[in-house]
Amino acid sequence: MRFTEGRRVKLVADLRLAGEATLAVDAPDSPAAGASAGFLALASGTEGTVERVDAHEREQSHGAREYERLTSLLGDFGHQMPPASRQQLEDRIGELEAEWRAFQERKDRVTVRVRFDNGFVLDGADQEAFAAV
Repeated sequence: MRFTEGRRVKLVADLRLAGEATLAVDAPDSPAAGASAGFLALASGTEGTVERVDAHEREQSHGAREYERLTSLLGDFGHQMPPASRQQLEDRIGELEAEWRAFQERKDRVTVRVRFDNGFVLDGADQEAFAAV
């Protein structure tokens, strides 16, 4: 499911956030700067609003790029090629077909920025962690 800005969502599973906390304001000499925050847990069902959606294109492997290049070559010049060269090209395309199909089946990665009703903001979270309300 693709989300859009302004859409109401909820967490589909408990979420545990761990790591280092830093102040959002620029105050490097503050005693809290770089302080450890332990962890924060958000329960499944916690609702919020999508503020931003970022699509990250899937990375294409060398084999998938080569498949694309060779099929284009075959389509454009295959009718002019000697039969042995054409057969060799078709064989190479056949070898790369599985890698091409795997690339086509992978989904683009989509992340969202969600402002929860409790005031927390989660940025860069995979959209799969949320369901529409």
